[in-house]
Amino acid sequence: MGSVRSQRVKTLARECGFELCGISAAAPAPQARYYRQWVEAGMAGEMRYLTDRRAQVRDDPRRLLPTARSLICAGKLYDTPQPYSTELGEPELAWISRYAWGGDYHDVLRAGLQRLADRLRQEAGQPFDYKICVDTAPLLERAYAEQAGLGWIAKNTCLINQQMGSWFFLGELLVALDLEPDQPPPDRCGSCTRCIDACPTQAILPGGRTLDARLCISYFTIELRGAAPAGQRAAVGNHVFGCDVCQDVCPWNRRRVFSEEPAFAARHFAPPLDALAALTAEEFHALFRHTPVERARYSGFLRNIAIAMGNSRAAKFRAPLEKLAQSPDPLVAEHARWALGQLE
Repeated sequence: MGSVRSQRVKTLARECGFELCGISAAAPAPQARYYRQWVEAGMAGEMRYLTDRRAQVRDDPRRLLPTARSLICAGKLYDTPQPYSTELGEPELAWISRYAWGGDYHDVLRAGLQRLADRLRQEAGQPFDYKICVDTAPLLERAYAEQAGLGWIAKNTCLINQQMGSWFFLGELLVALDLEPDQPPPDRCGSCTRCIDACPTQAILPGGRTLDARLCISYFTIELRGAAPAGQRAAVGNHVFGCDVCQDVCPWNRRRVFSEEPAFAARHFAPPLDALAALTAEEFHALFRHTPVERARYSGFLRNIAIAMGNSRAAKFRAPLEKLAQSPDPLVAEHARWALGQLE
């Protein structure tokens, strides 16, 4: 089989639409023990896909592709010019996490990684085994991206690239090729604690680098299928899908580099809460089809809208909340009644 140099892989990755690319050996992840401790501490909450049999697969890519020799880790920017959530200051508008404003990133990354695999096969001169992974695959992708030199795992647990910040999606191409691996960069968080201090629900534990998902706004608004904890609802603010606060306040995200990917253009930036509350199930699915927002499901989305309306304290939301309080869905009705109490 023909050889492919690591630098050539990175050049091809850029040509396939990735701003970042690095290489890691297909070996057990150094952070695997820490991940098991995090799971055993219960910090994954109800996210069973992180704790079931797939948890045992995550720490070695050869369990996904037995012939894998190297991991090509790629990063694709998704930041757009709209303001940060910490700059918006309008409680009557819904905050949807920045990564979910455009199309489904899974499709975009998979297509780019497939193009990269095809180009590599041409370079190699004959076929080789490979497997495409995005974040749905059981792989400790931030750990491997750090090993591949894309960035360091920060105190907010995001991966930060010194030149481009943390606004990028990760994808991996497992390949049966021997490629020269990169080295992890130094940790440059230093003594900064801005993400820890700014987290509305104190989900980032003191000292950083450990996130208790059970306290995270993204968990409440996306992953949790039942009621949001009553004691945390006020801290959710106007977040209706995800949260960006820990990235918004990060000094490494001051120098913004914007994505040129058309699929990530902002289609759902800060819509009015009352407009979202009026959506039927069919309208919800039509509006957010092929976007990450669908993951919250209609019932969970209305639950989130009710919480945000209550936190706004805006009297104009009384009528839509009274309507939601009559919902046949007990989850929606209960949160709407709570929100009406906040308007008193």
